This record gives sequence, structure tokens and C-alpha cells, in this order.
Amino acid sequence: MELIQAGERTYYIKNPTNIGVYRMDEENVILIDSGNDKDAGKKILKLVEGQGFKVRAVINTHSHADHIGGNRLIQERTGCEIYAWGMERCFVEYPVLEPSFLYGGCPFGDLRNKFLMAKESRVRDLAEGLPGGLEYFPLGGHSFDMIGVRTPDGVVFVADALCSAETIQKYHLFYLYDVQAHLDTLQRLGELQGKVFIPSHCEATEDMGPLLALNIGKVEEILEAVREACADGAGFEDILAAIAERYGITMNANQYVLVGSTVRSYLSCLCLEGKVQYEFAGGRMLWRAC
Repeated sequence: MELIQAGERTYYIKNPTNIGVYRMDEENVILIDSGNDKDAGKKILKLVEGQGFKVRAVINTHSHADHIGGNRLIQERTGCEIYAWGMERCFVEYPVLEPSFLYGGCPFGDLRNKFLMAKESRVRDLAEGLPGGLEYFPLGGHSFDMIGVRTPDGVVFVADALCSAETIQKYHLFYLYDVQAHLDTLQRLGELQGKVFIPSHCEATEDMGPLLALNIGKVEEILEAVREACADGAGFEDILAAIAERYGITMNANQYVLVGSTVRSYLSCLCLEGKVQYEFAGGRMLWRAC
């Protein structure tokens, strides 16, 4: 791990989940997200404190485990405040909500893992205001109330609003809660002003344009793929199997709930647009393209 400077007072730690670091003054820093587990938290803290800084706060862009996994350790060791917005705050404080929501019921043992369920931490509401002159803005779609963060020196952290080209080419399907809200977010990102943009799982860039186009195109492709899977009427499991086969997705417990929840979100989007409809027959819910 190393601190990479992106602005006069803004840095980031290149990581599987990029971590923002904003220097409030000569001694204190604010982190943007905290990594995927306590080991990531230890490494982040060691790096930051090795530079002579103290962590005063962590801002969570959203509540997925790879963004909040280091919260608890960092909070226990520094006493820092942790901030989150809207419903994300509830999931950070009660992480069992995440696998419960994805599965649609009480999660069985294999879903209670660090990839889906971080350790809980104490959280303050972003509505109380952010320290250090930082600004936040909504990035709907990937999660309930995901946010981006802008620092005073023009560096913008855009969380999981963008997937890398490598991820799209390899996996195709990435987790979404609200497909239309995500498309709206991508359109707004194209109008966003900033000197440097840092997605959580991509390289920092001064121009998001090509990646935005790639992300929008892939979502539109999957919308059509899900609709095609409903052409003759199909149950959810049939649709999920068709999408998994089309994109070469190998299922395990984590993939089943993440991909399954995402496919349901695509179905909801298509249903709201009047492109698919549902019916019940033989005790099953069937989806059919209009």
C-alpha cells in the first residue's frame, strides 16, 4: 500500500477498494471507506499513521462489506467518527441486514461471511454535516443511498458508480439495486465537474467519458438479455440460469444472492417500463416479455 497524491490535500490508497485520504491539517485525516476487512483496516491505519497522521473520521460511501470492513478496527483503535447516509447507516450499524436483504430471508451460514457481512460499527448521520469542508452527493443505483465525495481541491470519489473495463469484460454483470437510478447516475456523472475522479475499483482518471459509455452500454445490453429470457414466459430461476449461462457465471452462495438480486432488479426495471409483465400459474410467478 502507498499514499498516492491526487490533489493538494487529497490522496488515495490503491487497494482492491480504493481508499480516499483527505488531510484536514498537518496532523488529522479523513478516510473515505475502510477496505474489506480488519486486515485491510490494519494496513490502512499503519500506512496513515506511518506518515504521522491521525484518523479523525471515516466516511462510508455505502454499506457493502468491501467498503466498511475496516470500520470497526479503525474506530476501536482511534476513536474516530464514522459517517454514512440514509439507509446505508442502518446497514453499517446492523450488517446482518445485507445478507438478509440479498437472500430475502434469514441468511444461512454460508452467507454470513466477510464478503457480505462486515463487523458492526457506530455511525453518525451525514445530515449532521461533514468535517473538513468535504461535500457529498447522491449516487443512486448500486446501493440504497450510495454517495460520492468531493474534496475542496477538486478530487471526486465516485464509489461504485463505475465498473472497470476489465470487470465488465470478465464478469459482465455487476451488482445493482435500482437499474434506472443507476443509469440516471451515470448520466449525471457525465456532467460532473472535477479535476480527478476516483472510482472505488478503477484507476483514477481525469476523463470518465469512455468508461461511462462502456458502463451504460453494458447495462442496456443486460436489460435486453433479461427481456429475451422472458420471451416465452419463464420463472425467476429459469431467467437466472439463462443469464448465468449467457455470461459464463459460475454460481456459489455469494454469487447466487448477488446475481440473483441484480437480475430481480433488472426485472423490476423492465416491469416498470412496461416491457415485461408477470402472472401466476401452477404456484409459480412467471415473467413474460410484452
